[in-house]
Amino acid sequence: MLSFLFPFFFLIPLCFLSNGWWLVHSLFFIISFSFFFAFPYFLGWGNLGYLFGCDFLSYGLILLSFWVCVLMVMASESILRSFYYPGLFLVFVVLLVILLFCTFGSVNLFSFYLFFESSLIPTVFIILGWGYQPERLQAGVYLLFYTLLASLPMLIGIFYIFSSLRSVSFFLLGGAGVFNGFFYFCMIFAFLVSMPMFLVHLWLPSAHVEAPVSGSMILAGVLLKLGGYGLLRVFPVLVKFFNFGLVWVSVSLVGGFLVSLICMRQTDLSALIAYSSVAHMGLVIGGIMTLSYWGLCGSYTLMIAHGLCSSGLFCLANISYERLGSRSLLVSRGLLNLMPSMAFWWFMLSACNMAAPPSLNLLGEISLLNSLVSWSWLSMLLLVVLSFFSAAYTLYLFSYSQHGSYYSGVYSCSLGTSREFLLLFLHWFPLNLFIMSGDVIMLWL
Repeated sequence: MLSFLFPFFFLIPLCFLSNGWWLVHSLFFIISFSFFFAFPYFLGWGNLGYLFGCDFLSYGLILLSFWVCVLMVMASESILRSFYYPGLFLVFVVLLVILLFCTFGSVNLFSFYLFFESSLIPTVFIILGWGYQPERLQAGVYLLFYTLLASLPMLIGIFYIFSSLRSVSFFLLGGAGVFNGFFYFCMIFAFLVSMPMFLVHLWLPSAHVEAPVSGSMILAGVLLKLGGYGLLRVFPVLVKFFNFGLVWVSVSLVGGFLVSLICMRQTDLSALIAYSSVAHMGLVIGGIMTLSYWGLCGSYTLMIAHGLCSSGLFCLANISYERLGSRSLLVSRGLLNLMPSMAFWWFMLSACNMAAPPSLNLLGEISLLNSLVSWSWLSMLLLVVLSFFSAAYTLYLFSYSQHGSYYSGVYSCSLGTSREFLLLFLHWFPLNLFIMSGDVIMLWL
């Protein structure tokens, strides 16, 4: 694993060069495409899969991490233009890529826990250093305390596994000693907070509202997926306590419905997109807790799709914010009159957010609906209202931001640059291209 990380360490000195911004950005692109085209070798068909501890679960999320971090740099050109420590910003992005690669490439619980917690440090520095309002300090504290306090019981659970097995490998979890309810709670609570599950989600909207666009992209695109990836890795523990799945599925589906209602009354673009992430992650938790093959495949697919879709929506919200100076829907309305070409991307990504074909979201949600309804017919009632309100708040977001009369205080507005159109295309294109690889996902999981 360390041999593959050497190119990333060489990127750190380049961050401080005069033209280092676009040089690092281009090298990130090359590394991402190299990893993508090395697909057969990382799935055990060659030696690289065994060398990096990389199977299909980790491969997809590592590729998502690389891709979102490339787009983070592309979306943060305002930091370069303002000369506000762009080199330091790039260093934190490179460190974040290294830590995420180590997290998803880990083959034992302790190294996963170590890198899982370490990946929060560059994220908090990005929020604190390049956030917008003074409230970013409170948002950073929320993020740290929620995630760190929830993950301390997991450390106790890891020590318990080591005392029973003399190993903390993912592949030996099913043979651990006496399982009890406290151990089960210790192992999964950190992941439920990280996703986040309803009732422990309050850190997410505040972090998104105060974070710069790059912080929102990495939070929604990758860091929320750490929780789902962890639940998939501790699957043998979940199987031992399958009766507890009723609690988590119920909380997730009811919470998703309530969060959808909260979305319907939001006036802040970033807060609305952040709350919609909670609703989508509720479906992912429900799918995993059914412990079915359809649920696992659907959860993994929706995590990848949501990482691209929500990241693109945060980019759109930031493009409006850079021109209007506000994320409020009372100001950011009627944008179809001001930026008609950008309205096209609002429509395309909003359609993906409500799982319109041919997006990857559709494949994930069909699998999740299948697993949840086969798990219990009663879940169909909640899934109906959840699907309806999911479409409703997405239409609310699109119609209120694009239609109607624009705010009279707007005196100038540029139509959008080629960099921004490319940025949005690079979110949308993989999101609709990878549905053709749905059979690969079903085959390898």
